[in-house]
Amino acid sequence: MTHTPTTRSFLPFALPDITEEEVQAVADTVRSGWLTTGPNAAAFEKEMGQFLGAEDAQCIAVNSATAGLHLAVEALGVGPGDDVLVPTWTFTSTAEVVRYMGANPVLVDADPVTLNIDLADARRKITAQTVAIMPVHMAGMPVEAGPLRALADEFGLKVIEDAAHAFPVRSAGRWVGDSDSDAVVYSFYATKTMTTGEGGMVVVKDPELATRMRTMRLHGISRDVFNRYQSTTPSWQYEVVAPGYKYNLPDTAAAMGRVQLRRAHQMRDARRAIAEQYTKAFADLPITCPVVETDPDAHAWHLYIVRVDEDRAGLHRNRFIERMSEEGVGTSVHFIPLHLHPYWRDHCAVTEADLPVASAEFERTVSLPIFSSMTQDQVDTVIDAVRRVVG
Repeated sequence: MTHTPTTRSFLPFALPDITEEEVQAVADTVRSGWLTTGPNAAAFEKEMGQFLGAEDAQCIAVNSATAGLHLAVEALGVGPGDDVLVPTWTFTSTAEVVRYMGANPVLVDADPVTLNIDLADARRKITAQTVAIMPVHMAGMPVEAGPLRALADEFGLKVIEDAAHAFPVRSAGRWVGDSDSDAVVYSFYATKTMTTGEGGMVVVKDPELATRMRTMRLHGISRDVFNRYQSTTPSWQYEVVAPGYKYNLPDTAAAMGRVQLRRAHQMRDARRAIAEQYTKAFADLPITCPVVETDPDAHAWHLYIVRVDEDRAGLHRNRFIERMSEEGVGTSVHFIPLHLHPYWRDHCAVTEADLPVASAEFERTVSLPIFSSMTQDQVDTVIDAVRRVVG
């Protein structure tokens, strides 16, 4: 039986899909007495690797995707004087972890169709200082793996995939996470395709990188917290080998994640079914909808982003959002491109003209509700509201 929040007249943009199984898993963990990183976190990491089907994948549970991205750039040695290619069409965390290391993000324009990083623009911005590229799989549509790998190999770039939207989804026949990239980072934030409330997972294949990230995940301590509290060796004995961070995932969150992982395909299929209904229902309206691929593994459907044609619809995106709210439906915008924020505009010394696609498309985009616990009545509510607003 699904655990549902109190009924409201207003349909929020996103709600988590939590069943009694997740509730019971968390309750059992609380009763076990092991609340911090422990057996559930270790099992969650192992089960994620099994899901990806990559025998050489090492999974590292963290308390946020931002933490995972930070661990990745630190372990790869990104530092002062380095440039990292980052899409301007992303949340600020993708770029901020680069600044944590004293390096500089170089903002790259968006592809006009997918809103993913424009690899042609990325190529133009590569210099002798460029050491890495951090693509984002926008809305759950993966960046093409082949061209990304070719660009990285040509210029010797490290690749850190921001896969916050991309679970579960395949690129070039392989799960995002089972790739040739240096690191792939998932998000399990409350609104993501699966959730632990707050949390994330880093996937790497280099054992040395994995060891460094596990050490830095918990204060630079040479023994993992789980092992430190076992009785096989003196439990009080450990060494601090680096000035690390506090990025470990507690077992209460991991317990929820293990259940969500088992439900990942079912939840993805539910979102895909909603996307199919939206695209069909809006085909005659003055908005551009994302294409629903025939391959169910081709898109994770974290977001359903439409673009409002102001000339034909007779209203700007901002007014569309206001009208949808008046109809009782919450929407959002993903994202305000980084170059439109004061800090990134000034630090990166860019203007709207420097990133023309992202600047133009931002004025048109809006995200509609698409979460796996949506009822058919809620889907119909969104469809009816959109048709009243722009139909």
